[in-house]
Amino acid sequence: METRHYILATAGHVDHGKSALVRALTGIDPDRLPEEKERGITIDLGFAHLELPGPSPDAPGWALGIVDVPGHEDFVKNMVAGVGSVDLALLVVAADDGWMPQTEEHLQILGYLGVTRGVVALTKADLAEGREEALVAELRERLAGGPLAGAPIVPTSATAGRGLEELKAALRTVLADTPPPADYGKPRLAADRVFSLKGIGTVVTGTLTGGRLTRGQGVVLQPSGQTTRVRGLQSHNADLEEALPGMRTAVNLPDVEPRSVTAPKGITRGCVVTLPTLGRPHDTLDVWIEKSPRLAGQEGAAAKPLKDGALVRIHHGSSHAPGRIRLRDTAELKPGQSALAELRLGQPVFLFAGDRLVIRDSSEQATLAGALVLDPDADRRLWRTEEQGAFLAARAARPDDPAVFVATELERSGVARARELLVKSRFSEAALSEAVTRLEADGRVIRRGSLLFHAPWWEALCRGAREAIDFEHHAHPERPGLGLAQLRGLLKPYLELQGVFEALMAELEQSGFHRTGSAIGRAGHRQALPPHLQSAGNRIRGILAARPLDPPSRKELAGDRTSFEALRFLIQTGEAVPVGKDLVLSLSAYRRSVRAVQRVLREQGRATVSEFRRALGCTRRLMVPLLEKLDAEGITRREGDVRVPGRAAADSGPSR
Repeated sequence: METRHYILATAGHVDHGKSALVRALTGIDPDRLPEEKERGITIDLGFAHLELPGPSPDAPGWALGIVDVPGHEDFVKNMVAGVGSVDLALLVVAADDGWMPQTEEHLQILGYLGVTRGVVALTKADLAEGREEALVAELRERLAGGPLAGAPIVPTSATAGRGLEELKAALRTVLADTPPPADYGKPRLAADRVFSLKGIGTVVTGTLTGGRLTRGQGVVLQPSGQTTRVRGLQSHNADLEEALPGMRTAVNLPDVEPRSVTAPKGITRGCVVTLPTLGRPHDTLDVWIEKSPRLAGQEGAAAKPLKDGALVRIHHGSSHAPGRIRLRDTAELKPGQSALAELRLGQPVFLFAGDRLVIRDSSEQATLAGALVLDPDADRRLWRTEEQGAFLAARAARPDDPAVFVATELERSGVARARELLVKSRFSEAALSEAVTRLEADGRVIRRGSLLFHAPWWEALCRGAREAIDFEHHAHPERPGLGLAQLRGLLKPYLELQGVFEALMAELEQSGFHRTGSAIGRAGHRQALPPHLQSAGNRIRGILAARPLDPPSRKELAGDRTSFEALRFLIQTGEAVPVGKDLVLSLSAYRRSVRAVQRVLREQGRATVSEFRRALGCTRRLMVPLLEKLDAEGITRREGDVRVPGRAAADSGPSR
């Protein structure tokens, strides 16, 4: 049976026994730095793992990757880096100290990150004999209204080995009700450790979320954009062919160096290992921001109103970046309040719609708020527009509904390629496809091949094209339609995405339009001489009708500009047929001539120019260029001084 993988992070005030409890549970000391051992406190992230049996002998067990975080107020940024991608928390409160400032701050951070499952350990319970029940009740009161309000509370003592089995049992109970880590086909591994090993090279460790990584797979490092591949994978020192979401994963990357003085662009904590197809980093995010109601009535920087324009530090995964907050509909945010906001960052970050952030003050002294990413590629120019406000409000109201995100994305952009739609989101390809199908059924989305259109946008595009073609027909009835290049120019704002014009052409051709050369017009359109050419056109028609096989030269027929334009129109529309460089026949005269030539060939098999001329009753002046034209069209073929049937002799008539 396949083991289920989850990530558990500790949380709690400094010196409350988090690392000691992890060591007692797993036999692994998460404090790995000499300074940590010397000072007796956790400074950076520590790691361990714990195997737990399933709820029954025939049920799969759980593999917990444990991230032990520092509790000291000076290292909260390291704490946030450790809990950015966890499934459940182990909140630790010491019986001798009770609820402390970092206990509260850590709990709020868990809430901002959406961590709602976990267990609370009352540590050092051996120091509180006779008071355990009261301490548990006090803890339950402190937890009320927070993300772990219903979490089991287990008294423990790492030194005495007390409560460890009960703690494991509580973890198993919580895990039984915890859905597996999401696999939406978009793997991201936020690096929390980067180091080099002799003979192996650069190794990056982190928590894998959102999808799977396989050995040999091509990956990209964000935000730098450097490409590489997965040379090797491990989880808890075991080699893997494939790493799953929820695993603590070590990735061996070739051609990559850890960041250092000699490699300033190397990989470091905060970088993300992901796929090249999942978009690029961006420096502006539109978010739904909230300030914890637990801060109400408290003192200190965290409880003060968060003001529009404030300089802050944005934490996501194992990374953090400086930024400035722009609140949309309010000048400040008080405890318990929420609002739409834009985060303008000092450097690009790689985030998805649906990601959760922690916002701290610029000096890293206080945790101010949390945020949910609604638009990871925001445009600062749109921030104050009504359209962007409606776009963000719709997403904030239903942040877990892929149909809302698809609809809003297409309402804003008008069109998107299906495979590129919302790649920077926590929705799987299957979920997005199902959402598109629902929206198609509702008539809100139109699919044309690989492109998806917002229905009103598509209808406006088609309507604009039809109106432009109709205007061309009205203004220039002599033309077959509107030139494709001209139509492209008129619709240029709609055509930024490749393939839209081709989809439009296909739509028009299926709805009563047709292409003629490099123009498109209505199928029912009949080219007509414009008023200023009608008199000259009628004169030319009359001459060609009166002298069907003895037409005047082109120069005689159209000696002035107006007549020249009228003749050109008649030729373009096929009403007149050029024969050689100097003569023009009416279409009916040309067709009669071709039929006469074909009749002669059927009767005789071959004929000279003179024989053809006598059969048609015309002069050599017409007969010679006419036969040359028929040679070119394959109706006749010259053999010395005679013509024989050409390759098109079996055709029922001329090509025109």
